[in-house]
Amino acid sequence: MSETSPKLRAELEGIPTYKPGKPASADGPVAYKLSSNENPYPPLPGVMESVTAAALNFNRYPDMACTGLMNELAERFGVPVSHLATGTGSVGVAQQLIQATAGPGDEVMYAWRSFEAYPIITRISGATPVQVPLTPGDVHDLDAMADAITDRTRLIFVCNPNNPTGTVVRRAELERFLDRVPGDVLVVLDEAYREFIRDMDVPDGVQLYRDRPNVCVLRTFSKAYGLAGLRVGFAIAHEPVAAALRKTAVPFGVSQLAQDAAIASLRAEDELLGRVGSLVGERTRVADTLRAQGWTVPETQANFVWLRLGERTLDFAAACDQAGVVVRPFAGEGVRITIGETEGNDIFLKVAEGFRKEL
Repeated sequence: MSETSPKLRAELEGIPTYKPGKPASADGPVAYKLSSNENPYPPLPGVMESVTAAALNFNRYPDMACTGLMNELAERFGVPVSHLATGTGSVGVAQQLIQATAGPGDEVMYAWRSFEAYPIITRISGATPVQVPLTPGDVHDLDAMADAITDRTRLIFVCNPNNPTGTVVRRAELERFLDRVPGDVLVVLDEAYREFIRDMDVPDGVQLYRDRPNVCVLRTFSKAYGLAGLRVGFAIAHEPVAAALRKTAVPFGVSQLAQDAAIASLRAEDELLGRVGSLVGERTRVADTLRAQGWTVPETQANFVWLRLGERTLDFAAACDQAGVVVRPFAGEGVRITIGETEGNDIFLKVAEGFRKEL
C-alpha cells in the first residue's frame, strides 16, 4: 500500500472550519440555545402541512429551477424571475457569488469582525481576503472600505445588520459608498436579518439594487422565517449576476421540502410579522436591561446583542453554559447572544448581572 496521500490544494492549509453555534446541553438544569441566531418559534402556519406533503416524494429529485418559489419571490419583491437565484441558505449563495467573481489573485473585501464564513469561502476559492476593521462603535467603516479598493477587488460584502455586532449602516453613508465603488466591482448587501430592522434610515437593499447593476442582495429563510434546518436562501441581482449564480449552484441543492416550506412561509407573512415584532420587543428589553447593568451594548437591529468582553469572553460563555444558556463566544473579542425564549433570556441576563459586578 502506498504511503503517499492525495495532493490537496495548498489554499486549504490554515483555513478554519466553520464553527456553528454550540448546541444546548442536556446536562444542566435547563438548556436554552442562544448561540445560532435561530428563531425560537415553531414553523409558521401551513409550513408543516407543505413539508409533510413534500416528504411523500423523497424518491424524486426536487425542482432544480425552484419554479414555484422563484415565481413567489418575483411577485413578493416586484422583480423579474431572471433576477433571482436560490441556494442552500444565504451563505450558500454567498459562496456561489465568490465562485462566479473571484479566483487566485483577486480580492474579496468585507468588514471585520463580520460574518465568519466570509474569510472561509473567500480562501476556498483561492481569492485573497481583505478585512477592514469596524469603527470603534462596531459599525462598518465604509470610507475605509472604499479607500481599500484596488484594481484586484472583485467583490465586497456589506453585512447589514452586521453579524455579530447587530449594527447597521444607514442610507446616506451606504449610497455614498456605492457611488465610490467602481461599476465592475460587485457589492453584496447581506441582509440575512432584514426583517428585524426598525431603524427607518436603514435602506432596503432591494430598492438600491434596482438602478445599480453591481449591487446584489442576499436574503434567507433561516432567521426570521424559522427554516434554518431546511437551508434555503436567495439572491436578487441583475441578470448577468443572477445567471452566474444559477451556473454555480449545486444541482438540486435546495430540497423540495425547503422550496415548499419557503412558499408557505411567504404566504404566512402576517403571522411572521407578529412573531418578529415580539422578538424585537424582547430585544429592546434585553438591551435596555444590559445597559442598566452597566454594559456597553451597540445598538442592534438584528435578533441578537453583542457584548465586547476581550480576554473575559470565554469565561463569560462558560458562566452562561453553567447556568443553562449557550451563547456564541468569539475568543478574545466578545459574545453574541441570540434573542430567544424569555426564560432563556432571563437566565442570560442574570449571568450578565453577576458577571458585571465582578468586573
